[in-house]
Amino acid sequence: MAAMDLFGRRWALRILWELRAGPLGARALLARCEGLSSSVLYQRLRELASSGIIASSADGYELTRLGTALRDALHPLDEWAIAWAQEQELNDQEPTET
Repeated sequence: MAAMDLFGRRWALRILWELRAGPLGARALLARCEGLSSSVLYQRLRELASSGIIASSADGYELTRLGTALRDALHPLDEWAIAWAQEQELNDQEPTET
């Protein structure tokens, strides 16, 4: 499965994002991803695990070495997204000309 195909699937990146700080169980992931169904969660977990990005552990699901490398690679995108959101907020606060 191509990386973009996997990451383009709904909820895949959100699940990875939630696992960035450490292992989480399925219930915790469902609680953090409002609107995510358990069937889609388990499907994404299987896909991410079969791709070697996450693994099941006694503490739940966690990033593997490859998953940690992916998290680190996505860090600049996260920084860009924060700067972009701040720019959007500033643009929304500027008065419009009438």
